[in-house]
Amino acid sequence: MIIDAWLQHPTLRFIKDPMFESLLRWTKAEAPSVEVPVAFTVAACEQAGVEKALVSAWAAPSGAMISNDEVAGFVAQGMGRLIGVGSVDIRKPMAAVREIRRCIKQLGFKAIRILPWLWEVPPTDRRLYPVYAECCELGVPFCTQIGHTGPLMPSEVGRPIYLDQVAIDFPELVIVGGHIGYPWTDEAIAVATKHRNVYIDTSAYVCLRYPAALVEYLRGHGRKKVLFGSNYPMITPQRALDGLDSLKLPEDVRALFLHENARRVFRLDT
Repeated sequence: MIIDAWLQHPTLRFIKDPMFESLLRWTKAEAPSVEVPVAFTVAACEQAGVEKALVSAWAAPSGAMISNDEVAGFVAQGMGRLIGVGSVDIRKPMAAVREIRRCIKQLGFKAIRILPWLWEVPPTDRRLYPVYAECCELGVPFCTQIGHTGPLMPSEVGRPIYLDQVAIDFPELVIVGGHIGYPWTDEAIAVATKHRNVYIDTSAYVCLRYPAALVEYLRGHGRKKVLFGSNYPMITPQRALDGLDSLKLPEDVRALFLHENARRVFRLDT
């Protein structure tokens, strides 16, 4: 069994946004001209043996690139494989808090994700603190991106060390930092080691490209701290798993990495 901790089902607004042109250049892919059926995303999961995937909304300053209601629709069409992750506009804190409550209590989502680079502010920005508080109140993880950005946006706000202060201020907040924190992976490992509720997911990287420090952490004292993720559609789950065997994970660690950690962190049994 595999759980993918970071996946998007792309709307045309999302995939055609100019900020992703740099990624399309590297992949040599062409953006679709019509909306992609949810069945395509489900098929990509099936091909890789992904039984569950957390599918995320994208709130951005220009508007919702993938709205919470659209994600709820994807989940409804996902044949039981897709689990919703909400996102909110941080510029209106009380509206953001109300929307988080709606995502969790009405739409049944399991987490909230905000990408600091989209807003060009670090995770310590005051407008994010009501989001953290509400995630604590509702008992759901806060998911974010750590490391450099693939799109042509500033990367500094993705330094994992910013999460150190957030975890100090909100020790009960479960934080999942996606994209392994590269090129600051050592920072990510240090913060996850220091704080009981901070985790790393491997989205946006294939197993063959994991930094050696992350592999050592995953094999050792970080075995309960690292979650598998793909970042589909940028990388398919099947591609993200390339080289999994080369990590030489013991069976118990492999199970933790591929599904047990995500099941526990996102409380998927509740």
